[in-house]
Amino acid sequence: MKEKATRKETLESPGWYLYMVRCADGSVYTGISTDVQRRWKEHQRGGTRAARYLRTRKPVDLIFSAMIGERGAALRAEYAIKQLEKTQKEALATGGLSLRAVLDDYDVRRGAFTS
Repeated sequence: MKEKATRKETLESPGWYLYMVRCADGSVYTGISTDVQRRWKEHQRGGTRAARYLRTRKPVDLIFSAMIGERGAALRAEYAIKQLEKTQKEALATGGLSLRAVLDDYDVRRGAFTS
């Protein structure tokens, strides 16, 4: 029988993903999850488990997902993507812009230089 992970194990597990969803109105929603397919289905169904933003905008396509690692890194990546213009998000989704470039640029802008 599979044991349920503790909250600490879930938060620290290296299984967090960043994902982007295109909505019926053309907007792009960005989120994080440990299980993108489960989260995508929750968004599609609507209701209380769906993100408020998506309840009225109706998710159409899952356009991007990438393994980030730990929850803190995923939250930082989500914030960095949310700062992008829509055209940049679209470029990321189609491969015209790399996630690494976006995150490196974000780190430089906020003064957190990586080696």
